[in-house]
Amino acid sequence: MSLSWVINAAIGALLLPPLNLILVCGLGLWMRRRWPRFGLGLSITALLVLIVISTRFGASLFVTPLEQSNSPLLSAKDVGAQAIVVLGGSRISRAPEYAGLDIPSSPTLQRLRYAAKLQREIGLPILATGGAPDGAAESEAAIMARVLRDDFSVPVKWIEGASNNTAENAQFSYRILNAAGVHRILLVTDALHMQRAKLVFEQMGLEVIPAPTIFVTAMRPTATDFLPNAHWLQKSSYAMHEWLGLAWYALRHRNLTN
Repeated sequence: MSLSWVINAAIGALLLPPLNLILVCGLGLWMRRRWPRFGLGLSITALLVLIVISTRFGASLFVTPLEQSNSPLLSAKDVGAQAIVVLGGSRISRAPEYAGLDIPSSPTLQRLRYAAKLQREIGLPILATGGAPDGAAESEAAIMARVLRDDFSVPVKWIEGASNNTAENAQFSYRILNAAGVHRILLVTDALHMQRAKLVFEQMGLEVIPAPTIFVTAMRPTATDFLPNAHWLQKSSYAMHEWLGLAWYALRHRNLTN
């Protein structure tokens, strides 16, 4: 198991909802002993924010700008791409209905489905990228290649199974693609993740044509959109993770260029 992955996961949990807001709420309750009004106000504010971002309305404030930064790819033909790169997005380990095999998580499976669709349309080779930061014996990329082959009847030409995060996805994929003379790619990931993924792949020197999938805010409105639930809380947390990642990349890039 990668130590850096564990540390990043722990830091992310502290900085993102719901844990960050729970901690703020607890801090407010503790502060009530000395500053009753301020402490109570802080706790109530944290609770209200948690409720709001657990609704579709609240989540959309963070999700929509990310999803709208890259439009859906209407046609993959005549864009000049040389390969399709599909990013891993976690796994379900030891799935009992698959005899204990690790299988792609739902977001990863949707990425694979879209990559398979593109491959059938234009026939470009696929690179699957994703390591095993949790210490599993099989990399995410190997799982993805197996599923593309067995379930979608689509071949995978390159497997990049050493990366532990998006930046390493780009770094290690570039080495493979550059050696193969590939410099212009279709990049497949979910719409929330695309802006950050596109940024790091372009920083490696690749020309990127975004091919986003899973547009959560494009779903039809329902009467329950203003009711808090775990689904929208997860989307809010995911979007905030992406915003923090973009801010970190921008800060690091500025420091490197100064």
